[in-house]
Amino acid sequence: MSAIQQQLPGIRHTVHTPFLKRLKTIYAAMDCKYNEAADYYGFNCTGCQDNCCLRRFYHHTLLEYLYILEGFKTLDREEQNEVKGKAAKVCRQTVLADKKGQTVHLMCPLNGNGLCRLYGFRPMICRLHGIPHELQQPGQGIVHAPGCETFTDQHRSKTYFRFDRTSFFIKMAGLEKELKQAVGLKQKIKMTVAEMIVTF
Repeated sequence: MSAIQQQLPGIRHTVHTPFLKRLKTIYAAMDCKYNEAADYYGFNCTGCQDNCCLRRFYHHTLLEYLYILEGFKTLDREEQNEVKGKAAKVCRQTVLADKKGQTVHLMCPLNGNGLCRLYGFRPMICRLHGIPHELQQPGQGIVHAPGCETFTDQHRSKTYFRFDRTSFFIKMAGLEKELKQAVGLKQKIKMTVAEMIVTF
């Protein structure tokens, strides 16, 4: 049993609800900045072959875990069972591939017919992925990162639009620290969406 599974029974809804409301505000700011950058570039990932839902992203906050859980509860029982079945399959295939030293690209269990079933509840990296950005890291100065392959293929000649993720990471880290202190969770978190879902 994971640390999160052990802690969840003791996390009262009244405790984490205010934190998730604040998370929604941070997410709204992320979405606004991302859309501003996407509009500048004319970037749209609809029909993208370099599907980020096939990438293994790890998420590191209890905030994102609880928010996806909130979204999961909005699905009907049939959808929940379908998603949990897909998540379990992804986890099994990932473990087998890792044991063999193989790289696999497995579809996120929340993806249904090319769309995220819980789009409004998606984690931070899912909201920010794809567009060139910068991050101010302590002791390293400003680190720049390119966009995804599809973005690079379509917009490599476009001048850079300043997309600084730093404030979002700082706000997320601060809110996460507060939440963990409130619920008494000390362990670090590193889970994929599939790994989260199988614990629901």
